[in-house]
Amino acid sequence: MGQANKQHSFLYRNGLGLLFVALFIITLGAQAVTGWHEHNSELEQEQAAAITFLSYLQTGHFISATFENFESEFLQMALYVILTVGLRQQGSAESKSLDEPEEVDREPKPGPDAPWPVRKGGFILKLYENSLSLVFGILFIISWGLHLYGSWVDHNEQQVLLGKAKDSIGDYLLQANFWFETFQNWQSEFLSIASIVILTIFLRQKGSPESKPVDAPNSETGK
Repeated sequence: MGQANKQHSFLYRNGLGLLFVALFIITLGAQAVTGWHEHNSELEQEQAAAITFLSYLQTGHFISATFENFESEFLQMALYVILTVGLRQQGSAESKSLDEPEEVDREPKPGPDAPWPVRKGGFILKLYENSLSLVFGILFIISWGLHLYGSWVDHNEQQVLLGKAKDSIGDYLLQANFWFETFQNWQSEFLSIASIVILTIFLRQKGSPESKPVDAPNSETGK
């Protein structure tokens, strides 16, 4: 395996991850710049002074918008990882087989090439067996908390501009705005999961590991 890896360049071996990290950084930067201009436009409408870009990065407006999206993505991934353990969808490339045993269900065996938690065993192994869903769950909770904090701060900044009293975070949680922001993102993630689960029953993409072979019958379940 090590020799095979040496036959390919670093970019070839890591192209998918590097591309999406680069796209993330570019689009996050674009979001920050456009959000800064939008926020200053809103301040101008309220006859308030514009703020610098670095100051904008500390505002509730930026924090809320950023982690509102992170939150829904991590929720999607956490649920997808957990629910595909036990649930099936006949004909979907995203489902485990209805009847046949799967490689992902086999019991881990220590070996020289196995990750160190497998070689360690015990409690460490139990954590490692569920580490993907645990980390996505933790990232979701952190992002949800930061979304709430940013949305609350942004709300109170708007309250001050309008000459109104600030709300406590408890009072803000009882208002519709935060939950509107939350559910509009969650529903889009649930739709995207439903789409790939159902559409891979009937549609194909040659060469993609997210698709069944082009000549596979619609009833074939799994990749």
